Amino acid sequence: MSDQDYDRDHDNLDWLAEDDHSSHEGSGANDQMHRSDGEKVNSLVPASDMLPERIYLLPIHNRPFFPAQVQPLVINRERWEETMRRVGNTPHKTLGVAFVGEGGVESLDHDDFPAIGTAVKVHKLKGEDQQIQFIAQGVQRFQIKRWLSKEPPYLVEVTYPKEPVDAENEETRAYAMAIINGIKELLPINPLYGEELKHYLNRFSPHQPGPLTDFAAAITSAKGPELQDVLATLPVAERMHKVLPLLRKEIDVAQLQSEISEQVNAQMQDRQREFFLREQLKVIQRELGISKDDRENDVDTFRNRLESLVVPERVQGRIDDELNKLSVLETGSPEYGTTRNYLDWLTSLPWGVTSQDKLDLGHARDVLNRDHDGLQDVKERIVEFLAEGTFKGDVGGSIVLLVGPPGVGKTSIGRSIAEALGREFYRFSVGGMRDEAEIKGHRRTYVGAMPGKLVQAFKEVEVENPVIMLDEIDKLGQSFQGDPASALLEVLDPEQNVDFLDHYLDVRMDLSKVLFICTANTLDSIPGPLLDRMEQIRLSGYIAEEKLAIAKNHLWPKLLKRDNLSKKRINLSDAALKQVIDGYAREAGVRQLEKQLHRIVRKAAVKLLEEEPETVKISVKNLEEFLGAPIFRKEKVLKGEGVVTGLAWTSMGGATLPIEAGKVHALDRGFKLTGKLGDVMKESANIAYSYTLGHLQEYGADADFFDSAFVHLHVPEGATPKDGPSAGVTMTTALLSLAKHQSINRPLAMTGELTLTGQVLPVGGIREKVIAARRSDIFEVILPEANRRDYDELPEYLKAGMTVHFANRYQDVAKVVFKD
Repeated sequence: MSDQDYDRDHDNLDWLAEDDHSSHEGSGANDQMHRSDGEKVNSLVPASDMLPERIYLLPIHNRPFFPAQVQPLVINRERWEETMRRVGNTPHKTLGVAFVGEGGVESLDHDDFPAIGTAVKVHKLKGEDQQIQFIAQGVQRFQIKRWLSKEPPYLVEVTYPKEPVDAENEETRAYAMAIINGIKELLPINPLYGEELKHYLNRFSPHQPGPLTDFAAAITSAKGPELQDVLATLPVAERMHKVLPLLRKEIDVAQLQSEISEQVNAQMQDRQREFFLREQLKVIQRELGISKDDRENDVDTFRNRLESLVVPERVQGRIDDELNKLSVLETGSPEYGTTRNYLDWLTSLPWGVTSQDKLDLGHARDVLNRDHDGLQDVKERIVEFLAEGTFKGDVGGSIVLLVGPPGVGKTSIGRSIAEALGREFYRFSVGGMRDEAEIKGHRRTYVGAMPGKLVQAFKEVEVENPVIMLDEIDKLGQSFQGDPASALLEVLDPEQNVDFLDHYLDVRMDLSKVLFICTANTLDSIPGPLLDRMEQIRLSGYIAEEKLAIAKNHLWPKLLKRDNLSKKRINLSDAALKQVIDGYAREAGVRQLEKQLHRIVRKAAVKLLEEEPETVKISVKNLEEFLGAPIFRKEKVLKGEGVVTGLAWTSMGGATLPIEAGKVHALDRGFKLTGKLGDVMKESANIAYSYTLGHLQEYGADADFFDSAFVHLHVPEGATPKDGPSAGVTMTTALLSLAKHQSINRPLAMTGELTLTGQVLPVGGIREKVIAARRSDIFEVILPEANRRDYDELPEYLKAGMTVHFANRYQDVAKVVFKD
């Protein structure tokens, strides 16, 4: 259908039957109505007997159309073009409009159409692009009698049912008045209804309840199915019963919307009023010199911070430049925020502010003894360090490295050093750190840039000479973002940290007054150049006596205080505490011991609440009720031919290492190693085998023993990796014991590396190994002669009761082991 055809149809359909002034009850019963654009439209409708018996159907899906409505409709041109063309060619220009639900009209069946719809007159028919527009004037309800075409264009045979009404009935008139009043109440509070609608309402009267009811239903926002139910209700009285609640609901919603709108407007007005008053106040205060704007406030704040600081000249120059820049920038610009943050950091640092050191050795000893039991050699080393600082005048510029197994108190010793000196303490962990910007900061050009951890530490502690602890320095990471370990070289090197440069601040800082304390479990993963700049202090772990003192004086009181309990409520005997240490917590540190004690406290708290005793007593007899069966049993020193106890060092502390040698068969010569040994230990085993093989006769063994013997050397606990150059002497002794058929029948342990010529080489970890021997009740050990100095430096309580033999060559070892 062309645009010209639509223009012709438009001319044919423009306000039909303008000379026909007949009306009836279903049409709206008014001679004229006003359209929204102000043009008067004749509401002239033929009587019901003039309406066609056959009409075309148009489905709609938003809401049903009422006889009292005059409303523009827009439909799909492609789908309904033929329908509208046929309607336009009829003399009556009447179309049936039916509500088919809210799902759409794309796929319909004739069963989807309701029985009741509205016959409308088509006016102003016009086609535009993919749409057809026309004005629909509601005329009267129709009822489908018979389907003539069940496919578009839909054609049906209809009847126009009577609408029973008794206009003079008092109840009907009362309902009509209620509806009129409801509509009049709705119009002022809903801005959607214009002035024309008010004039239109004035034409209704209680004597025309049908059109009035339809009009009231049409202006509500009720859902389509509810309105279709109203449309399908033919008796006017019953229809009025249904419409009045819908109208009241619409009034309630409109009133609520009006109240919300009033509240929002009131709030907005209050805020606008407050804003204008504040702005006026700012202008008045500025004119009187009472206050300043935000920019001037920021500049004054930064200048006031600098009054009590001694800022280096080069830094002061940078600050002045940035302040001048800030004073000309607009406060809303991004650069203003960047510059302000930069000045905030620069002026928040403690330039020239230092705390006075307490270089009192007696005070330092008191603090260390109060916070820590045992570790006498470590305490003496720290006191020596402080004594040196007394003569220098300060202890700044030093880098102390505390090395030891987990749980031995490295971090707490750092806190105690800070307290002994009277300095501020700041700790951050570098374990797993992969980005060097964490140390040296980000450049200001990046979004969200911040200074590094060291600058943040200075801002928090507010002095230039704090104690800064770098925890877990052996676990530094490395990635494409940089190498933090290399970045730390500038921080920890006394020759470089005088002029440390943070990328964010971009000014030099003096770190030489800082006392750096680093902690690590092992030294293997610390880069050599970084390790070379540190003074190492080793914490080797605790023996049972030290653990007992720590538990009694520190761990147990701390746990009771944390849970608000007293020693009277939970009584732990010394014997039970020793059993906890021996049977449940044998690690080098005390962290596992604290966990077991906490477990006891928890279970005792349950008993106090459920059984309500005055005191819960924990002894050796009932300890298993709280902790279960012991994790560790009393270790028996293995005895027999070819069985020797060695001493080993691990990252968790010292440990005893039994080594077994056995003859498998005598069919041929052979040597087998098991026990998940590393390359170094395998080499030690091969050297021990070769040395033993070449010196059997010298040590009184059968020179031909290994010629026909397949020997198996095993280090128990095969699931645990073992490596290190300290088991050569032990393996040689095990092989020699096997060859001599002579077992070692006393508690004896040894350590040392062996060469092919029988030299006994020194090893490390003497303190840890001696502690491990004492922990296993072994009080006789063999050490390399070169380690005599290491043993002599041990505290007396570790050497008490020990019998130590020093060996230069393996002959010295054999004399001690096989002296019987």
